[in-house]
Amino acid sequence: MSDEGGAGEPLSDSQKREIAVWFLSNAPAGEIHYVAKDVRALLGDDAVYEAAAAEAFPEYNKAHLVPLELPDRSGDIIIATYGELDRNNYLDPRTAQVATIDHIKQTCTKLRPAADEELPSAYIEEFRSALDVELSKYVAESYPKGVCAVYCTSGKDIEGPGADFGFAVVISAAKRSPQNFCNGSWRSIWTMDFNYELQFVDIKGKIQVDAHYFEEGNVQLDTNINCKDSTIMQVS
Repeated sequence: MSDEGGAGEPLSDSQKREIAVWFLSNAPAGEIHYVAKDVRALLGDDAVYEAAAAEAFPEYNKAHLVPLELPDRSGDIIIATYGELDRNNYLDPRTAQVATIDHIKQTCTKLRPAADEELPSAYIEEFRSALDVELSKYVAESYPKGVCAVYCTSGKDIEGPGADFGFAVVISAAKRSPQNFCNGSWRSIWTMDFNYELQFVDIKGKIQVDAHYFEEGNVQLDTNINCKDSTIMQVS
């Protein structure tokens, strides 16, 4: 914040919005609505709050890989950059559907079949779905209430062997227990780049773990771990 105007000068609406966005964006995992309630009360200005919320909630939801139940109850969609078609529409690659998201309410409001151009080719989908099946088994065994997705990140229009392609594997899991004054989340993203000529897969991962304990105090853990590996794989 600028010191222009001297101490004690009232904040402008723009400054208030920036401060509100910061608090909303930095809310602990799963607690943005609690923070939003307090921010709104402190601002005392619905217009400023709504402008801040409209900016902060979409970025928060993507950063925290927030999972939402699909309206037809066919599964959950993860709010992730990899599935973002526009500000409010996200692809669920497993069900080949596009969900319209209300970021502030954190709900899916509409669902439609994905268009052909929004989906990978049949050749790439074979690899994507095979990876998704194995990932789903792993997540079901290892992460209580975990949600996962596999997105094609490059080469989605490839029709057959001979070119490189890539996937992003996303895992989101959370433990919510506000009645016991604790919440936490696990988020991991793994990028897999397939090199056809070398028959080689380059793997990079980022794991983010958050925990918040707030009984008679306020203690937060926020840790990030980066990983990388590679393997040989025959793609035909």
